[in-house]
Amino acid sequence: MIRRHFHDLPVEARQAIADKAGPVHAARTADGGLNSGIAAFLDTDHDPVFVKGIPTDHPQAPAQRREAAINPHLPRACPRLYWHIETAGWDLLGYEVLPGRHADYTPGSPDLPLIATAIAELQRTTAPAGIPIKAAEQRWAAYAPPGTTALFAGDTLLHTDLAPHNVLVHDRAHIIDWAWPTRGAAWIDPAILILRLLEAGHTLVEADAFARQFPSWRNAPAEAKEAFSAANAAAWREIARADAAPWKAVMATHAVAAHAHLQTTPGTFPAR
Repeated sequence: MIRRHFHDLPVEARQAIADKAGPVHAARTADGGLNSGIAAFLDTDHDPVFVKGIPTDHPQAPAQRREAAINPHLPRACPRLYWHIETAGWDLLGYEVLPGRHADYTPGSPDLPLIATAIAELQRTTAPAGIPIKAAEQRWAAYAPPGTTALFAGDTLLHTDLAPHNVLVHDRAHIIDWAWPTRGAAWIDPAILILRLLEAGHTLVEADAFARQFPSWRNAPAEAKEAFSAANAAAWREIARADAAPWKAVMATHAVAAHAHLQTTPGTFPAR
């Protein structure tokens, strides 16, 4: 998606934001992120505001509306949504600005215990009823081995994209960017986290040990872990085929390796 700056928005949209946030004195476009047409930090007469937006006719606009709907149900460590407006052809969200930097997932990082605490809090969060979020057994249905998707079902609210750039760390870790909320078995987020730990340099054994801090992963049935690892590997292979970005190929390699190890020793990763 083409990234625009705050001052590229239509005058009506900028005025609507000012009506909510107060006069805007300065705007800084955020680094990174691919899913927003605008992502900017605003200095106003009141508190700073992070604004993200997308054209209302963009295919991803429903995902942003879903992100707004889910926000009141998130753990307190997640940023609060101040307002949600649609105007001048734009869907716009105004969030509180949380202090911090993107998380460091590398082995030995002091961020890792904070990340574990944030995920443990999320593991205790039930997916709200009445909000049209996908169920895990639907989301991975096209990739899972036949007859296994029921193993992914559950009532936990899942983030499903626990990349380091979706976690801010200050005095605690904050999970941000809820573009892909999913209802499912609690152990799915730890399974997804394992690939990000591999990406950061952990071994399979180390990544599995970190995930075993969470009872959901530690107690998940071996057949469920193996089925999901197969589905996740298939999904990442498809992503890598569709887009030659090197990091996607790396993630596909990690997903295939994780699946291979779980096939070798169901439910755990063997030491090398």
